[in-house]
Amino acid sequence: MWHLDGIGRGQLLDVGPVWQHTVGFFIERGFRVYSEDLLGEWQSFLSDEEAKVRALAPGEGDEDMRPAARAERFMTTCLQHRPGSLDGILLWDLLDYFDGAMGAQLVTRISSLVRDGGVVLALFHSRKPESFNRYRVLDAQNIELVGASCPLAPQRIYQNREIQDMFSRFRSSKTFVGRDQVREALFLK
Repeated sequence: MWHLDGIGRGQLLDVGPVWQHTVGFFIERGFRVYSEDLLGEWQSFLSDEEAKVRALAPGEGDEDMRPAARAERFMTTCLQHRPGSLDGILLWDLLDYFDGAMGAQLVTRISSLVRDGGVVLALFHSRKPESFNRYRVLDAQNIELVGASCPLAPQRIYQNREIQDMFSRFRSSKTFVGRDQVREALFLK
């Protein structure tokens, strides 16, 4: 959180569910907070896509169902912020729950939304998580894990090199590994 100190009237995007405590924490520091529950939206999008396919007669329809095409369609419905308009993004552990194509598209979009000097907080599991958690900011030093039902199964576990490659548009990063085998990564643009 110290990367955001001194920004003043910044703009922050939380891509997890809305938590009043997290919103309040950043509003008290002068931030305008936006929220999009991307994992929930992705789950709804995938259900809609499957329903469309099932409704088609055999041989009908020309919708491209490749993962990259699906991800591209999804990205037209979310994260509609101006390029360079955000000072920070709380990405949490979402990339672990998206397929590779969706993860790559998401990081590309996020890279365009964060202004120079902005920061992204991302979490990565070093092994398949045993339970699903949502996260909320308690204070400048603590993030609370809140157990929740898992809308989607984890899709992949990223290795350090893959994470560095995905966030290559950022000028620096810091990674902290917790005892719970979750890597907290800060990417500074």
